[in-house]
Amino acid sequence: MWRQRVFSRVACNILPPNFHRLAFAPMSTQTSPQMLVAVVGVGLVGSEFINQLLSIPVESSPFRLISLSSSSRSVFFEPAKAVTSAQDWKAILSQSNEKPNYETLTEKLSSLRAPSTKVAIIDNTSSSEIAALYPSWLKAGINVITPNKKAYSGDLGLYEAIVSASKESGARFLNESTVGAGLPVISTLKELVATGDKVKKIEGVFSGTMSYIFNEFSTGSPDGPSFSSVVSVAREKGYTEPHPADDLNGFDVARKLTILSRTIGSSSLPSLSSFQSVQTASLIPPALEGIPTGDEFLKKLPEFDTEFDKMRKEASQEGKVLRFVGVVDGIKGDVKAGLEKYPTSHPFATSLGGSDNIIMFHTERYSPRPLIIQGAGAGAAVTAMGVLGDLLKLV
Repeated sequence: MWRQRVFSRVACNILPPNFHRLAFAPMSTQTSPQMLVAVVGVGLVGSEFINQLLSIPVESSPFRLISLSSSSRSVFFEPAKAVTSAQDWKAILSQSNEKPNYETLTEKLSSLRAPSTKVAIIDNTSSSEIAALYPSWLKAGINVITPNKKAYSGDLGLYEAIVSASKESGARFLNESTVGAGLPVISTLKELVATGDKVKKIEGVFSGTMSYIFNEFSTGSPDGPSFSSVVSVAREKGYTEPHPADDLNGFDVARKLTILSRTIGSSSLPSLSSFQSVQTASLIPPALEGIPTGDEFLKKLPEFDTEFDKMRKEASQEGKVLRFVGVVDGIKGDVKAGLEKYPTSHPFATSLGGSDNIIMFHTERYSPRPLIIQGAGAGAAVTAMGVLGDLLKLV
């Protein structure tokens, strides 16, 4: 029996050479459901998502891309005239004189819903204003998919309105890429909870920026590059925000922890009014708080290298490394983010490279050895893949 179970799990992961054709094999017009897609936000992630979506052959794709919106332009087409070319969509949008009007977009998409036709809005922005529209979209029966963390980690009232609207209409909201980019973090957590497993603790390196910084800075050796030089290189490589303080404040990790905590929905966890309720230990020296530009911040950061060097040496003397981690502890009822020390033999010390994320799920079923998910936790390609993966769940 054990062999049969293992074989069936392995076999499911062996894809035939013609998998792409099989997965999207065309069906008859009588039975084939159609998914009408509207994309809001065409930046790095949005552009990559559109290109991935349009790479699916038209004759076998259930998707019809009928609307594109940037911050200043918008286009809308009837399903029969949907955008099909990955080479043409930018030119089509740039030639439009129509301004985004999301009330009108909502009405148009809602009117196109039918028993054999679903509609979805893909929000690839990081806008709080767009996130605030999710309840109205869901109430109109429009599915919402996004890597935007604002709605799920911001004001609790908005999150509750999203959940309520989804239950009321049956439209779904999917947000895999809000934590770990394309890594299956949210879907794994939802399955653990839905199947009755008890989540004891989730801990992980959730920030690609922080991952890179401490992989380079704290290797187990008491010596190494200065903290300020590592942060400067990270900025040059594009791993940090233009202002590194926007990463070093830990808010990105706090947002992701809020999303995970709300997904668990356990009474043993605090009811977070927003990500600002997370216990977050910022790495910004108090004297550098409020510095307006990234250049000025990096110019003054070397003044505090001695303090970071001291923490590195203390960790090394204990046979440990420094890692900026996030923890959702269902036993203690804690949700916190900050700098912690881990043994040099720990996966957080041995398994990370570059800007990888690594997340451990400690549950009743996965105990004492946790379930570990690891891989690239940032980047347009993997983030867009997570968004497209969510869209495929609706078909």
